[in-house]
Amino acid sequence: MKHFHDDWIQEWCDNNGWTDLIRERYNNYWAFPPHAVMPEPIPRNVLQVIKDQKGFSSDEQLWLTCATVFSIVAIVLCFLMANPMPAVFAFAFDAITVAKLEVEGI
Repeated sequence: MKHFHDDWIQEWCDNNGWTDLIRERYNNYWAFPPHAVMPEPIPRNVLQVIKDQKGFSSDEQLWLTCATVFSIVAIVLCFLMANPMPAVFAFAFDAITVAKLEVEGI
């Protein structure tokens, strides 16, 4: 899951003099600090501040919407079918979604 929009990171780089942003893999960004000749990873505390200011990315919003809809459908199916299995499946899906929302390393 992509936790940051590239535009968010690029905006921070532009404001702080970092150049040539590179996304190595999801949530791992590198750029050249001011007056540097080697790229460095964007500091984790900076990524945390960006995440706190900007909120959920579009991928995260999609997963949260799916989890909410799936849970509501499961509640209705539990009532109509008089069976707890839809709630069990919704709980499993929600647990996976919450685990995917965790930003590694921050």
